[in-house]
Amino acid sequence: MEGEKHMMESIWTQNIKMPEYPKPEGDIKTDVLIIGGGMCGILCAYFLSWAGVDSCVVEAGKIGRGITENTTAKITALQGFTYHTLIEKFGREKAQMYLDSCLLAVERYGHLGEIIDCDFAWKPAYSYTLTDRRRAEEEVRAIRCLGGTAEFTEYTQLPFGVVGAAKMQKQAQFHPLKFLLGISKGLRIYENTRIQNISGHRAVYSQGAFTAEKIIVATHFPFIDRFGGYFLKLYQDRSCVISLKNAPKLDGMYIDGDGNGLSFRSQGDILLLGGGAHRTGKKGEGWEEIRKYAEHYFPSAKELYAWATQDCISLDGIPYIGKYSAFTPYLYVATGFNKWGMTASMTAALLLRDMVLERKNEYSSLFSPQRSMLHKQLFCNIGEVLMDFFIPTVKRCPHLGCALKWNAAEHSWDCPCHGSRFTSGGRILDNPANMELHRP
Repeated sequence: MEGEKHMMESIWTQNIKMPEYPKPEGDIKTDVLIIGGGMCGILCAYFLSWAGVDSCVVEAGKIGRGITENTTAKITALQGFTYHTLIEKFGREKAQMYLDSCLLAVERYGHLGEIIDCDFAWKPAYSYTLTDRRRAEEEVRAIRCLGGTAEFTEYTQLPFGVVGAAKMQKQAQFHPLKFLLGISKGLRIYENTRIQNISGHRAVYSQGAFTAEKIIVATHFPFIDRFGGYFLKLYQDRSCVISLKNAPKLDGMYIDGDGNGLSFRSQGDILLLGGGAHRTGKKGEGWEEIRKYAEHYFPSAKELYAWATQDCISLDGIPYIGKYSAFTPYLYVATGFNKWGMTASMTAALLLRDMVLERKNEYSSLFSPQRSMLHKQLFCNIGEVLMDFFIPTVKRCPHLGCALKWNAAEHSWDCPCHGSRFTSGGRILDNPANMELHRP
């Protein structure tokens, strides 16, 4: 594989100029405040605006410049080998609800993709396996059992053989920042403003406070710890992406259904290759693993850009969308998108719009953040927190005090407990931490 490597620049940030929005001044009132200007937050504001609701978005940095700019931008209801597992864990009814909600999200993106210049394209999606044909066959049967359309295949455009894959037609991909640029027009947005705390209907920042009847927290990882128990419900997973020129063009989107392999999709004549997933703060192969694959399968390709992304993982594989807690009826949340953030962002925006408008939504019980926490992952999360909390080190995360680990590949301090990340100088890169890292 030839060419220089350009570290930590997403392909989506190239040749696009996002608008700049002001900082707020003093106290501001609105009916609905949305905290977080990523895909989910901006979609919430977009749908509320169309419903005639007075709302505004406040973003700690620049809109779309967090997790959204680092996505691989797949919009699909086929999410690995999901539905067979959901049927076994929750039964057919809930699995059906999850499939239907994802298909609705894909459809709504399709409507918007027709009117927004965002490189929207319908593509087939594949969940493949290198070792277990039975899993792919079971996934196809599960989707068909739920009324979806899927097929089993042994044939793909991948550069290696697979023993089987589940295939779903008419899924989609797009340019996330172009899409965000289109839907953000006309919305009331404030940038470079970090909300420090929420007290009742007031969201406080350094120069004042927003007062709202209802508040939506769309900050990727929720930052208010005294409600909801999200520091127990979630952990964060980090993975890497490289973009390659002079690699084969794939007419489809691919994910390793076994969860430990590679992700593929093309953007024009550029191939996006993702993988190297590991818990944030833990050692992982990262770009090294992906580049080995690229050099082996695409020796003539040139690497253009490389970046990393971060995903909130829920306890049971279903996002948390709805009331932040049973004790905060005015506060809403969207998190735990489990690596399918673009699809889940649309699901969340549609559901939260209905909740704000006090409309019935058939998916509210499925995504309720107040559902049972009794899953194996809960005890893994607790064990991780206890282990890292008692490691003797000077560098502690200001979120809950866990020991930070140095990430040599990205030159950052990362928290294995909840995924907060900081630059070497202490600036916040990823939440839930809400304060900068102070030097000892």
